[in-house]
Amino acid sequence: MFRHVALFRFTAESTDAQRRAVIDALHALPSTITELRAYDVSFDAGLVEGNWHASVVADFDDEEGWRTYTADGEHQRILAELIRPILAERAATQHTV
Repeated sequence: MFRHVALFRFTAESTDAQRRAVIDALHALPSTITELRAYDVSFDAGLVEGNWHASVVADFDDEEGWRTYTADGEHQRILAELIRPILAERAATQHTV
């Protein structure tokens, strides 16, 4: 199995509605990207000051499945229209599980 983990820190100016739109849009991706085997998109629970605001954990059969997800048109649209305009920082890793 191949795993992708991404963490997002949004700008201070971003609104709750903008942040919710990101999460909602990402939640819809498994219905169109069949390579996704498991997919969790969540806001941080807010228990520790300084944590990242949201995370994505996505599992695929292999690296090729991740590459398909990364290149997917709807995924790219979400990145361009919803995430990047309010993104302060992003961290990510991909690894074999």
